[in-house]
Amino acid sequence: MLIEKNVPLQACNSFHIVAKAQSLARIACAADVQALVANPQWAEVPKFVLGGGSNIVLTGDLKAMVLKVEIKGRRLLQETAQAFIVEAGAGENWHDFVSWMLQQGYYGLENMALIPGTVGAAPVQNVGAYGVELQDRFDSLDAVDLQTGKLFTLNAAQCAFGYRDSVFKHASSKMGLAGRALITQVRFSLPKPWKAVLGYADLARKMAEANVVQPTAPQIYQWICDIRRAKLPDPDQIGNAGSFFKNPTVTPEQCADIIARDPKIVYYHLADGSVKLAAGWLIDACGWKGKSVGNAGVYEKQALVLINRGGATGGEVMTLAKAIQTSVYERFGILLEPEPVVV
Repeated sequence: MLIEKNVPLQACNSFHIVAKAQSLARIACAADVQALVANPQWAEVPKFVLGGGSNIVLTGDLKAMVLKVEIKGRRLLQETAQAFIVEAGAGENWHDFVSWMLQQGYYGLENMALIPGTVGAAPVQNVGAYGVELQDRFDSLDAVDLQTGKLFTLNAAQCAFGYRDSVFKHASSKMGLAGRALITQVRFSLPKPWKAVLGYADLARKMAEANVVQPTAPQIYQWICDIRRAKLPDPDQIGNAGSFFKNPTVTPEQCADIIARDPKIVYYHLADGSVKLAAGWLIDACGWKGKSVGNAGVYEKQALVLINRGGATGGEVMTLAKAIQTSVYERFGILLEPEPVVV
């Protein structure tokens, strides 16, 4: 396996931030990882797993060896009376995989169309959109231990999924796998019979416009694509990492206090009794939409998205993010938590 030196990473991160990897290995299968771990020259070198680069902010060159995940493949593993079980390689493009699933008649991921990134990165972030999260369609995954080279499999409970969270984002506990594993394959369980998930205002508007009461999965897929394209910048055209901040969760009492001061706040009641606030609304209310710090800016159509206006550094992106956090905290008493990993 060839180890490349001084590899430009601008095309490998959706913010298009200029940076280099001092060394980079392209991972096409689990055996490639095992070969690295078994090689005395590379075994003890710190490693950084890179998928589609759609959820990172690079603040400088990477000294750790970059493991660029390029594992391909997608197939139907099993069909039962309850579900289709479908497997995809970690290096598959997420949106392409969602599109392929619909073409095969495997429905259930359509609400997560056009989410940037790779299949292998999806469980790490527990990606989700328009009422569906990865954990709702997850079966299991395979991974390689970056310290021992051993292969292992995790089910949903072992992944400890939470809101934009999983075991792969934590390193402090004995169970944390941040920086310790590389996902190779992911399996999904697509329920039979299929049931549409329609609990969002944007989808309700699309249904009304089309005069459709019971939309099909392909219709929902197309609506989601149209909605996202209207609201969010294409990373190929404008560098960004999608939603930059998590939607904060507060108690009903905290929400009532904010409503008393700002009645127009956008919020959603959750099943556990807590309330989720729309981070984009909070940022917009603080006047950040369209504003910039250096070459990093807040997208004019969606305040939750930070963009690279051309030549932005990771430092500029994070300076802007911290300024937004300060504004929201000073006005609402809420500290927004970034979604992307800062490297």
